[in-house]
Parts: sequence; C-alpha cells; structure tokens
Amino acid sequence: MFKDRLDAARQLALALKKYRGQNPLVLAIPRGAVPMTAWIADALNGQMDVVLVRKLRAPSQPEVAIGAVDETGLAYLSPCATTWGLDPQYVKDEIKRQMKTLKSRRGQYSQIRPPIPVQGRVVIVVDDGLATGATMMSALKALRQHHPQRLVCAIPVASPDALANIKPLADETVCLSAPEDFMAVAQFYQEFPQIDDALVLALLQTKFTA
Repeated sequence: MFKDRLDAARQLALALKKYRGQNPLVLAIPRGAVPMTAWIADALNGQMDVVLVRKLRAPSQPEVAIGAVDETGLAYLSPCATTWGLDPQYVKDEIKRQMKTLKSRRGQYSQIRPPIPVQGRVVIVVDDGLATGATMMSALKALRQHHPQRLVCAIPVASPDALANIKPLADETVCLSAPEDFMAVAQFYQEFPQIDDALVLALLQTKFTA
C-alpha cells in the first residue's frame, strides 16, 4: 500500500537510483503519472517529458481497456478484447476518438515545448500502476521505434498478467509490487485523487521552463 503517488514516486526513485548521473529521460503516461515523473526526474537528475498514448475503451464500460493507441495511430488490442465480440467499426471509431484527444493534448503541450528526442537516451517510462498494461505496452512499442539506448518501464504496482506482458517490451522492468489479489490500481493507494489537465499543464510548464 502506498500513501499517495508521491510516496510511490519516492520508492521508485530509490529502485532506479543506478540511473542517477546518466541524464535519463523520464517519461510520464498522462495524466496520473505526471506528478510522479516530475519527482523521479528531479531525484535522478534527469529530464522529464510525456509519452502520449490513450487506452481504447470497452463498449458501455469506459473504465475497461481493450487496448491502446499512440500518437502515430498505431493501435494495440489486448488479447482479452477478442472475448468482447467487438464490432470492427466500433474499434475504428474508438481509435479516432482517442486520436482526437491525443492531438489536442500534443497541441497543448507543444505550446510549452516540443517533445524531447529519445534516440540514444536512457528512457524511463512511468505510470502509477498497470491493470491491463495496454497503455504501457503501446508506449513502449512506440518509443522502441525511436531507438533509445535503454528502455525502462517503472511502475509501483501491476497485475501479474500485465507485468508478464510488459517485460518482453522493455530492457528492464522495475515494479515494486505485483500482488495476486490485484483488482484495480487505486486499491493500492490510500489517497488516489484524479489528476486534471490544469495540474498536468502547470507541472509541465514548471519543468519545461526550468
């Protein structure tokens, strides 16, 4: 159990301390991971940025991820998505909806600063937890195409299945806990408030202009 995201970030930073001094690029999956990533980047003397991916939502159950899509439109569907008997048109429309959100967010963030190139860098991708792991899988696949020197996935907690699916996509996976009784990320935080766009933009503004 973590007190809050800051507590999780502190523990992750300790687990990642070997990267201190290597100027790692620490990337957040918005929005929940942004405050964590800001703290971790400072602790490791690295740079902070975001990697934009969006989960694809199950019909009538938007909290359930059936996959994810990155900024380029590359979509990943979870194996469990086949059990939904999804209409292919629904999937296409959902990808379009999430791409629209990604485009809007990139437009907001790019007003502060363009994305930092990942090629040749130690890149650490952070999220506040993995349920299906769909968004992290999409993020890692997208980043791998840009040839980082080392690609690290860092999460406080994950379901065992998500963790198993993630490991082959990263050069290293740092996960503090993968409990068998995993049901939802929020179950492992005493405080787990929603992070809104205003806070994300404020944090990015502070870090990008520092």
